[in-house]
Amino acid sequence: MTDAADLLARYRAVPFDESLAGDDPLPLFETWMADAEREGCAQPNAMAIATVDNDGTPGVRNVLLRGLDQRGLVFYTNERSRKGRALAHDARIEALFSWLELDRQVRVTGRATHAAPQESDAYFGSRDRLSQLGAHASKQSERLADRDELVQRVAELERRFDGREVPRPPHWGGFRISPIAWEFWQGREGRLHDRLRFVKDRRTWHLERLNP
Repeated sequence: MTDAADLLARYRAVPFDESLAGDDPLPLFETWMADAEREGCAQPNAMAIATVDNDGTPGVRNVLLRGLDQRGLVFYTNERSRKGRALAHDARIEALFSWLELDRQVRVTGRATHAAPQESDAYFGSRDRLSQLGAHASKQSERLADRDELVQRVAELERRFDGREVPRPPHWGGFRISPIAWEFWQGREGRLHDRLRFVKDRRTWHLERLNP
């Protein structure tokens, strides 16, 4: 077996049942995320998020998880982008984490709300300067004549903000996904996979097993 195959086989053999899931999905998710980081999974904090436009057209794209606590999962984006416009129309959202090296995935279903401005300010301030300039320069999801147009906008912004901090654009900020359901999927031989789902009833999580 290759090292990758050994790793896959090892995680497929790890017991995963209701007794190990606990009664709160967040600690389990944090454990699985730590496993993915330790085992060298590519961008373990990447999540594909699905939204629906106002005409019912679905959209999915990868973003990075940048905050996690009992309130939910946070990512940052241009609020005028396609996903930002979709969430303004319909706050329902689903996120998918895929750790293929471990034969694991996690689905998070919930609603998206705006993160507090101070949270967005703090995260924007932690970004490298080029990323900050890019947040101003990019009219995300709109048509672009060619790459030179974008590069020129960045150059103009470099001159405008020369010698001073780049402020957060008013249309750029965080969204927090408040989960109403978590599904943990662990691959098994013969496609007899384990699927455990937490569903929220007011403040209480209820655990159920799904057919693979």
